Amino acid sequence: MTDRARLTERMLETARRAGADAADAMAVSGTSLSIDVRQGHLEQAERSEGTEIGLRVFVGRQVSVVSSSDTTEATIAEIAARAVAMARAAPADESAGLADPAELAHDLDTGRLFLADPAPEPEPARLAEAALEAEAAAMAVAGVTQVQSAGAGYGARQVHLAATNGFSAGYRRTDSAISCSAIAGAGTRMVRDHDHDSRIFAADLESPASIGRTAGERAAEREGARRPPTGRFPVLFDERIASGLIGHLLAAINGTAIARGASFLRGHLGRQILPPGLSLHEDPHRPRVAGSRLFDAEGLPTRPRDLVRDGVLTGWVLDLGTARRLGLQSTGNAARGPGSQPSPTSGNVTLTPGQATRADLIRDMGTGLLVTGMIGATINPNTGDYSRGATGFWIEGGQIAWPVHEATVAGNLLEMFARMVPANDARPHLSRVVPSILIDGLTIAGASAGADGGA
Repeated sequence: MTDRARLTERMLETARRAGADAADAMAVSGTSLSIDVRQGHLEQAERSEGTEIGLRVFVGRQVSVVSSSDTTEATIAEIAARAVAMARAAPADESAGLADPAELAHDLDTGRLFLADPAPEPEPARLAEAALEAEAAAMAVAGVTQVQSAGAGYGARQVHLAATNGFSAGYRRTDSAISCSAIAGAGTRMVRDHDHDSRIFAADLESPASIGRTAGERAAEREGARRPPTGRFPVLFDERIASGLIGHLLAAINGTAIARGASFLRGHLGRQILPPGLSLHEDPHRPRVAGSRLFDAEGLPTRPRDLVRDGVLTGWVLDLGTARRLGLQSTGNAARGPGSQPSPTSGNVTLTPGQATRADLIRDMGTGLLVTGMIGATINPNTGDYSRGATGFWIEGGQIAWPVHEATVAGNLLEMFARMVPANDARPHLSRVVPSILIDGLTIAGASAGADGGA
């Protein structure tokens, strides 16, 4: 039994003695290391480590959550007593409660998901070398005037969850990352872009030189950006930001939004929402992927499933609480931190790829906007009305013509989902495997006649 497992068992026993009818406990130990460089020199180095514990107690249908970073016996006794007192003062929640023991996950061998890099924590000097290499590669790109930031980092977390219904399991997870943000131009004409990579295994990372070079090239390509014309045009959402569209779909089928009645997809279960042939598949069991897990934050087993099958919406994303409020069964999508209640969240999802390349879609769209970055958002969760600031490139005659800034892209998400045309360029290692997506007939607000960008 690990230290975190013993710690959660002590917390549960203390909660019982304090008067809780049921409880669950979480213990999270973590280490993080980050290095930032600037102009060839170390700018910042940070390392942190610590343990956080969380206790959720039930007194009948009344519930409360407390957390602490102090793991002494005295503090555990204090937070257990406080949690029980808070629960007794809380209003009853008929949807509250632990999972039935018969529903709990039994496959707890998280080792087969390869969520943790067995390599030791990297030395700060090695991370600094990676960050400096990325910065140098960005500065070597013609047109780049400075590197705003370049960094490398590492993190490791060990989590254990236990409950009075008999569940007890944990896992270890690591991540390594490299990032670079470059600037081209000067004064009021400065433009910025970036690149980054994050993986469970450090050996899987893109090279620092590749990250820096891509950041620099992206920034240099944006020099001379201007506003696009205003009107209705096809819009191609680049692969690196297309997952945001799928994020809006996932938010609309989240059990919390459905239970509150605050979703434009609430009445669309069993209806066509994507074009025929497109599916959105959730697979929490993909190895070496950040969103993978065998059990959720309530101890229920996770499973692969289609959220959308052949364009048809098949179900919601639910934890126990939202499922009970809707009269349904949990889909094993609960997530939580030590100091929070569980809530439903989506993990690894994959959108069916298309046959066309990104270049094919650029050619086919004729005249329109290729979006490579988005700023802000105005989205009505009840109607799906969508408006976001955008940067990218204007397309003329099926070719990239010039860089764009200060654009606004608007439409309705229901209509946008129905007109999606995916490319085949999704990166398979990401938690959200979503290719570039072309949508015809969106409203672009940019320059008026006679202003920069033309009409």
